[in-house]
Amino acid sequence: MALKIYAAPTEEPVFVDDATKLHLRAESDIDDDLIALYIQAARIFCEDYHGRKYITQTWDLYLDAFPCGDIILPYPPLQSVTHVKYKDTAGVLQTWAATNYVVDSISEPGRISLAYGISYPSTLDEIQSVQIRYVCGYGLASSVPMHAKQAILLKLADLYENRGDAERAFVTNTKDDAIHSLLGADRIWPV
Repeated sequence: MALKIYAAPTEEPVFVDDATKLHLRAESDIDDDLIALYIQAARIFCEDYHGRKYITQTWDLYLDAFPCGDIILPYPPLQSVTHVKYKDTAGVLQTWAATNYVVDSISEPGRISLAYGISYPSTLDEIQSVQIRYVCGYGLASSVPMHAKQAILLKLADLYENRGDAERAFVTNTKDDAIHSLLGADRIWPV
């Protein structure tokens, strides 16, 4: 299994103005570019721990073959499946009709199940012969849960306050503990 981002998020769950003026209590706009980078880093840190994606983004999941059962799609919440493609036994790329499968976007993580009476097609015996493109995330920044935004702000403050502090890199971070507490209740555990 391999994952590759196809379309990255177009915004962050936390805006620079809110982060600088309200959370970091920064008085000038001099660090806005740096803070924007830290917001992105904090989001990625929180998403990785949380096992979720916050803002709408599109991913490609590659499999070496179709599985025996359901196809689990990482990074909930799942919004939709764009397509399922596979290389047939002749090596020709085919798009599998959406009528052949059912998309479960309610379960977390989301999944693809076979439609009634349908079997997976045979694929070429090579790596990444199946490609599934799907859209995930809560939507826009306004839809991201508040506990995820708070975790991002905590990580942002840690990055901003301790930039360049190499000695802290190996010290237990109480802010990370707080972030883990915020995100732990609905964390998707890696398999």
